[in-house]
Amino acid sequence: MQICFSYAIMVFVVLPVLSTALNGAAPAAGRQVAAVVRTDARGRLVRSVTVSPLAVAPKVIQSVAVTNGQRAEEAKPAASGSVNELVARIARRHDVEPVLVDSMIRVESNYNPLAVSHKGAEGLMQLVPGTARRFGVANTFSPAQNIEGGVRYLKYLLELFKGDQRLALAAYNAGEGAVAKYRGIPPYAETRNYVYQVGKRLGEARKMERQTKTVEPKPVREYPPIVRMVDADGKEYYRSR
Repeated sequence: MQICFSYAIMVFVVLPVLSTALNGAAPAAGRQVAAVVRTDARGRLVRSVTVSPLAVAPKVIQSVAVTNGQRAEEAKPAASGSVNELVARIARRHDVEPVLVDSMIRVESNYNPLAVSHKGAEGLMQLVPGTARRFGVANTFSPAQNIEGGVRYLKYLLELFKGDQRLALAAYNAGEGAVAKYRGIPPYAETRNYVYQVGKRLGEARKMERQTKTVEPKPVREYPPIVRMVDADGKEYYRSR
């Protein structure tokens, strides 16, 4: 009787597990299934199945630095002196006031050759891809190429608007089409603030130039001394030696 009872317990425990395996619902790899039979408070047999948790290897995310060798090399921040020399040399070659270009760069990128705006403008003078291609700039992050393209565009705008710097600056920021459409500075807050900021820095730079410029003294002309003479009649005469 005891043997039969034990056999019944084995069938009760093993058959469900075998049935699960035969039906194709085998436990996932890495997991173990165990059937446990216990007696409840009323003396009845209660079966439960436990499944071990699946071990999952931790996910590792590696950061990958993607660089363009040529662009990274050409875009290395140059010494301020060399960039200032570039600005002065390129501006003078295109007959553009160097302090105007300097003021624009300070507002555009604050002399960061790797600057990129939310609109996709790049480099020191913040050239958008279309303008860069238009003026032959292959690498907008190269200070020399960027300044060359930006100054050429500025020169074009100054000629287009007959030397009006305010309109040229507005067109540099918003496009010459917008200036032509509104026949003046477009009513865009960003553009008007840009023209104001560049104009403010330009005025300060010109004032500084005037203060630091060496004033050559005018030559002093020397005159011969005047000699007073009195004749026999007591008349006075004055002549220079």
